[in-house]
Amino acid sequence: MKTKIFKLLAKLNKAILPSYTKKQLDLSKASKLQLAIIGWRVYVTKNALHN
Repeated sequence: MKTKIFKLLAKLNKAILPSYTKKQLDLSKASKLQLAIIGWRVYVTKNALHN
C-alpha cells in the first residue's frame, strides 16, 4: 500500500515539478528551494522503488 502511494507521488512529481537534471543545474549554485525540491524527489523515488 505504501509503495503504491509513493508511485503515485512519483508520477505527480514528474508531471508537476521541474527536472533540474535536464537544465544541468549546478548543485553548488542551487537555491534552498531547488535543493528542497531535489531532496523531495529523491525521497519519493527511493520509497517508490523500495520493495
